Amino acid sequence: MSWLELSLTLRSDQQEAVEAALEDVGALAVTLLDADADTSNEQAILEPAVGETPLWSLIVLSALFEAETDRSGLIHVLGELIPELEPGQIAFREVADQDWTRVWMDQFKPMQFGERLWIYPWNIEPPANSGNTVIVRLDPGLAFGTGTHPTTALCLEWLDQADLGGKTVIDYGCGSGVLAIAAALLGAADVIGIDNDPQAIEASRDNATRNGVADRIQLRLPNVDERTPADLLVANILAGPLYELAPLFARHVRPGGLLALSGILGGQESDLLERYSEWFEDLQVSKREDWVRIDGKRRTDIH
Repeated sequence: MSWLELSLTLRSDQQEAVEAALEDVGALAVTLLDADADTSNEQAILEPAVGETPLWSLIVLSALFEAETDRSGLIHVLGELIPELEPGQIAFREVADQDWTRVWMDQFKPMQFGERLWIYPWNIEPPANSGNTVIVRLDPGLAFGTGTHPTTALCLEWLDQADLGGKTVIDYGCGSGVLAIAAALLGAADVIGIDNDPQAIEASRDNATRNGVADRIQLRLPNVDERTPADLLVANILAGPLYELAPLFARHVRPGGLLALSGILGGQESDLLERYSEWFEDLQVSKREDWVRIDGKRRTDIH
């Protein structure tokens, strides 16, 4: 069986609308690459989290469709969204099953976060004797986040160094479930994954089942009240929602509990530090590339 791959170069501000439109007309998977990078060394962002826009100014977007998809219909959809786009800027090619699998294998390799934690794609087997290594297995073709993005990496490293044994953890904006699954495999007794996208909930549920931790992960939409205080809360979303959600997060984290926030661009941390200092102390900033993680501890002198 073969597939149809569409690719084009676009500005980062066009990415969200184009990606949504292509998904509406049947895109099965989307890959984003930096148009200005050396593609031999560049790792793809595979189906980025909802609302997440890559930092790159120009993006090469590739979308996979069933082989019989009408090419002229796709060109029409893109022409409506980007009037200045010339048909010649859109490239199509047929991709065999084995070729598409090789693309995933080339662009998504095992990655280590901290001392113990690794992310492995399903098409690569980890070593038989892994010792104390904790391995999360993900299908890169289905995930909304695989660890390739700096914000995810910052959160995974924070979880790796935390004492999660027997603890309750909230993963707010769970996407693929990678952080929730990592927390469970690192010893958390209960994990609550929250996302406003039902497709993300399904992806998280599927990945949790594959990793054998579905019995310890509750998945839900944010409008369902959860009154159990968490020992740790991690949220990898965007600076705007993080600012608005500060009072909610303060209610969700028990006094003395821990918090980690990411999805924050460098330069956005000052307002968040001031906002969260009302409820949290020992706030620290960690940076990777152009992105920031803020972590701290819930104050015990206020409720």
